[in-house]
Amino acid sequence: MTNTPSNEKEAILTFEDKKYNLNNLPKDVQELVKGMQVADGQLRMHEDTLKVLAVGRQHLAMQLKSKLESIDPIN
Repeated sequence: MTNTPSNEKEAILTFEDKKYNLNNLPKDVQELVKGMQVADGQLRMHEDTLKVLAVGRQHLAMQLKSKLESIDPIN
């Protein structure tokens, strides 16, 4: 789903390979589009958060490995 303005007055919604003039859609459909845009933004934000957490976890694992090199394991 994309919302691509072709000029400043006309907003075009492209959904499933079909184009719609966003301004001519019923208000409830416009609200659904806004909801989708918010959901997309939230997904991107949380995906970025997961990437940061994965990098942090990887760094912690490297530190743990380094510290454990000088310690004898029990088996």
